[in-house]
Order: sequence, then C-alpha cells, then structure tokens
Amino acid sequence: MTAAQDRPHLLITAPMMPFVMEALEREYVTHRLWEQPDRDAYLQAHGHGVRAVATNGGVGLPQAVMAALPDLEMVAIYGVGLDAIDLHEAARRGVRVSTTPDVLTNDVADQGVALLLAAARRVPFGDRYVREGRWAREGEMPLTTRLGGKRAGIVGMGRVGQAIARRLSALDMHVSYTDRASIPALPYPHRPDLLTLAREVDVLVVAAAGGQDTRGIVNAEVLGALGPDGLLVNVSRGSIVDEAALVAALQDGRLGGAALDVFAAEPRVPEALLGMDQVVLAPHAASGTRESRQEMGELVLANLRAHFAGQPLPTPARLPERRA
Repeated sequence: MTAAQDRPHLLITAPMMPFVMEALEREYVTHRLWEQPDRDAYLQAHGHGVRAVATNGGVGLPQAVMAALPDLEMVAIYGVGLDAIDLHEAARRGVRVSTTPDVLTNDVADQGVALLLAAARRVPFGDRYVREGRWAREGEMPLTTRLGGKRAGIVGMGRVGQAIARRLSALDMHVSYTDRASIPALPYPHRPDLLTLAREVDVLVVAAAGGQDTRGIVNAEVLGALGPDGLLVNVSRGSIVDEAALVAALQDGRLGGAALDVFAAEPRVPEALLGMDQVVLAPHAASGTRESRQEMGELVLANLRAHFAGQPLPTPARLPERRA
C-alpha cells in the first residue's frame, strides 16, 4: 500500500459498490462525507488538501461543498447526471468532471421499454388481479392496449433516447422526437418543440438530461396535449416533469397513465400516485443491473487514475466554456 502521505486526498459523498470503496481506500486518503454528523465542520477541518471527489448523479457536488474544497482538481461521477453539480463553477475553476456514460445506456433503455409495456398492458394490475383472487371472482380483467402501430415521442435523443427509439421501432411503433436540434443521421422525424410532439403521439418517453434548462418542461399543457389515452414514461430525471400537474392530469382523466422510474424529491414519491392503478412506479432503478453498476464503478476508478497520472480522462463530461 502506498504511504498515506503519497496518496491524494479524496472526498466521497455517498457509498458506492464494495469493490469501488475498497479500491478508493487503497489508492487514496479517503474522507467519507455522508458519515459525518456535522458536515460543515468536517469540511472546514479537512477540505483543504482534497484534490478529488467521488460522487453520484443524485448527490452531485453542492455549491457549498465545492466552495469548501480550494484544492479541488477532479470530480468523478458514478452515473450520468450532471444537474446536481455547478458545471459553470467547475469550468471556471478548471475542475475536471467525468461521468459513466454508455455502460448504462442499454439497461436504462430496457427499463424504459419495460415500464411502457407494463403500463400499456397493465402488468402490475394484472399481477394484483390474480393474487387478490379477482380473476376467480370477477372473470377477465379489463382490456388493455397494444403498442404496435402506436406513435411514440422521445424527449431527448442522446444515447439513451436513441437506444429506446431502436427498441420501440422493433415493437412496430412509429417514433418521432424532439431535441435541441435535428439529427440528420437518424431515421426518425424531428419535431421543433415538446408541445408539438406531445400533440402528435400516444406515448411520450422522457430521456432528456436534467438541469435548469429542462426543469418542469413536461407541464400541464404538455400532459393535456398527450391526452386521456396518452402514456407518459420517465427514465431520466424527476425534475423534468411537473409532478403536481401530473397528479392532477391523472386524477382528472386528462392523461391515461404514467410509468415512472424517477421523481423530483427521491426517495419520496407523491402520495397520490401510490394508489393509482394506471401508474407504474420503480425506485430509480433503470441502471440497476449488476453489469451496469460494475462497469460504472470501473469507470469511476479509471477516470480518477487517469487524472492523477496526468492522462486524458476516459469519459470526460462536457463543460461550459471556461469563464472568469
């Protein structure tokens, strides 16, 4: 083991997989922020000298924590979410940021399609229908709807959005999308804005990045445009959907159903959603396969090692232009 004085100091904001934690403990002098009863006092005592942070997309790196780390050089994010870190401040300070893209793309896309199928065919409802003895008492459960031939709109055509589009096309759905700009290489029609897309589709799948630019963009108007037979799927960030508007649209019958893997204030979920049969819920588990989490952990370690070896990061995040 390298002598402690030769190892860089690393702040860890939340627990990670055991093999990641073991490697971090071996290679760095680690500081476990989540275990501290008084985090401000701990940062005041130990923040100087911390050269890197290992965190996840949900916790990110709050501004107050970043400000307490004057020697910070690098932030390695376990995940792809960047909405919980001030990228402009990172760019201003010259702090490098990495994420773990690609390795979770297929699993998140699979979860999105699984949630859509579960909502359209009411799989959780059917499971309860059998377990509660209703099949024997009441006969066949209410009819559901097919997906083949339906129109699916994807919000955000990045890696995950494109993977979802391929899967939905294989289900014989007609895919269109909206994003900041059209992507000419894709075979799917582009729509100039979210409201236009929502008016044209039966299913709206949210795969856009989180952050201020997308906060609350799936609002009452968009949900109303999707309509009483429409389905909303979100495997991106809870902040993108106006949850109060979603609850109201579902309660009033202005939206047919929803399938949600993410929420605005996780792990808290709006109470009203819990009793709705037309809603399918998952605990932010889209990337939650053993394979994805293993590869994500390996990328966190690889990015940290590359930084301290003076090498290019394997998976750097795209930062805003550096400003004074």
